[in-house]
Formats: sequence, structure tokens, C-alpha cells
Amino acid sequence: MIKQGDCKNELKKIESNSIDLIYLDPPFFTQKKQSQKTRDNSREYTFDDSWESIESYKNYIEERLLECNRVLKNTGSIFLHCDRSASHYLRIALDNIFGVNNFQSEIIWTYKRWSNAKKGLLNAHQVIYFYSKTADFKFNHIFEDYSPTTNIDQIFQKRMRDENGKTKYKTHVDGGYELIDDKKGVPLSDVWDIPYLNPKANERVGYPTQKPILLLEKVIQLVTNEGDIVLDPFCGSGTTLVAAKLLNRKFIGIDISDDAIQLTQERLKNPIRTDSNLLKNGKASYLNQDPEILQILKVIDATPVQRNKGIDGFLKIGNSAKPIPIKIQRFDETLEKAKQLLTQASNKNGFKIRILIKTNNLCETALFDFGQAVIPKDLLVVESINEFIRNKGKMISTF
Repeated sequence: MIKQGDCKNELKKIESNSIDLIYLDPPFFTQKKQSQKTRDNSREYTFDDSWESIESYKNYIEERLLECNRVLKNTGSIFLHCDRSASHYLRIALDNIFGVNNFQSEIIWTYKRWSNAKKGLLNAHQVIYFYSKTADFKFNHIFEDYSPTTNIDQIFQKRMRDENGKTKYKTHVDGGYELIDDKKGVPLSDVWDIPYLNPKANERVGYPTQKPILLLEKVIQLVTNEGDIVLDPFCGSGTTLVAAKLLNRKFIGIDISDDAIQLTQERLKNPIRTDSNLLKNGKASYLNQDPEILQILKVIDATPVQRNKGIDGFLKIGNSAKPIPIKIQRFDETLEKAKQLLTQASNKNGFKIRILIKTNNLCETALFDFGQAVIPKDLLVVESINEFIRNKGKMISTF
């Protein structure tokens, strides 16, 4: 069910104690107009996050939270998504309406974003407050894999407290350790490392502040079962509803914007979910640089590049990486091949200087003729690592 209108009014039409989960991502107190175009620039979505005062914003949210509390089942939960601009005010509002004792978690959604020159720390997280309506709330335990630093062989050993209250491993009378039959993993924590939507992700629709389906799926799986009802009073582009549909939950979405309602309807007809290769394969899958090359890059003070055959790193000058690509000749690689790889990887990027550091004098055989490629004048070939270290300043002085 999708309803258009102010959720304050539309929530009044919903039966009391009928909703299993409410997730709301209301307008933030950014005091900015949010705007974004679709990838083909055929459509632009906008909404205003400007408010008369923080009090007017807080009152706006509180009025709608009161209705959320009314429609939520006693076994239900609410998740309020906010950012640093007013999260402290919203936490107090939730305490007042749902009760301090029904606060369950402050979930930190963390992600990597492009850096900028703004003074201060880079903002790389948002907050989701998790409250239940009562102590009798539905909750599904979710477990994740153990950290690579975990001593897996020890987690199966039972623990007990000694006479001083300190934890120790429990042993048999014969001296061996008592073991636990099984372990499901590490219980889900309140810090969720879920990538922000890639600009080229298939599920991205060009709506400002669009959240990834992976984030909403985790919320829904945590406190609902199949067939339960999920409500989003500010459904925007419809991400919550799409996630609910993919997980076989019923859903109700409300939004005041005609554009948002149309977009939500379109997405529900053809739900698209983008998997994260980062979550699926792990961060280690992106680290495929040769350890010996990494060591050389460290010695010459360069920032490493992963997953690139032609560029191994970028040179640092002072505390900053500069657009000066570096390639280290592999120990089993001819100089001609190394030149070709660096040239191909950097030809179209407008670098003023490119540096290739030799490690051997292998020559091409007649079978492979890589030496025909035109080597640009801005490619500097250095005879050895030691020579580069000695003359680094002189080499880049014209940059």
C-alpha cells in the first residue's frame, strides 16, 4: 500500500497496534535544498531540508512520532534514521514518546565517501536509533563471521568464573578443556559497515539521500518475520518498500511528494538490488598488490594502488599524494613490457610526469615485440631504486 500525503494525517487512518516495524528517514535539519538528477539527466528530484528553527523541526518530528507509537504493535520496533545535525534532539524526542527503557541501540551506519577540502573531520557515518514499543519486542539474532584476528581454536572452549569473579577456561577433571558444541559466529554489533550507493549502482535512481537496499534489509531482518507489516512514513524513493517486498514482508509507504510516489511505484514493479562486492568478498579481496612491490613503494614514499597492472602507486611530496604515477619493473618483466603497461594505464590522464623504476635488464625475445609502442617524453625511466631515492627531489622539481 502506498499513500500520498503528509504522514501526520495519513498515519491517523491506520489502525492502532497494527504495524510490526516502522523505519523512518525523515528530512534532516541540514538547512539545505536537496537536489539530484538521474544518470541520464532526464529527471531531477528535489526536496527542502530548511526549517524555521530547531524547535519547529523537533515539533514536526514529535507530532509524527506520536502517531507512529500509536500504530506500532506492542511487539514492534521503530528505527529513526538521522544525521549529526539534529540527532541529539531526536534522541530526546524518542525517549519522551517511547520511553527511556525502550531504547535498544544507537546504530552507526559507517561508509567510505570521497574526501573534500572542508575544514574538520570527514563525515562518514549516520545514526539510526532503535526503540521498541515495549520490552516484549520481536528480535531475530543475526550472526556474522569472526574477525581474522580471532583465535578460532579457543572460542569452542567453555568459560567459567573463578572464586575472584575472573573468567577462565573450564576444564574436565582429567585436565582437558570442556568444549561448546557449536558456535554461530559473532552477534551483530551496532556498527554497520555498509557501502554507500555507488554512483553507477543499478539500484540508484537519482533521488537525493537514497539509502542502499542492503541497509534496509538488515533492519527488516532484525525485527520482523515474513508476512509482517513494515511502514515507512517518509518513503522517498521507496527503498524500504522494495527491501520489504524482496524479503516477503507486507508494506505501507507514505510520502507527500508526487515524484516520490511515482518513483516508488516504478521501483516496486521492477525491484533492483545491487550486491556489494566489498561485503561479499571482503576488503582483503581488493588488496592484490605484490608484497615486495608494496615494500618498495613504502621505501620511496608512495601511495599504493591496488588492481592496476600499469600503475603501482602515486608519489608523495610532503604529506600529500601527487598525480605522479610510479611503476616498479617486476623482477621477471622486461623493460619494454613495463614501459608499455605504464603507458597504457596512464596515457589519457594528462599526467605531467610518469616514472618507471628499473629492477633488471631483461630484454624482449623475438617472439614478443612490445618495444614498438611509442614511449612518451614525459615518461622518466630510473635505473634503480637507490638512484630514485638519491635524486627524487631533482627529478620532480619541475612538477
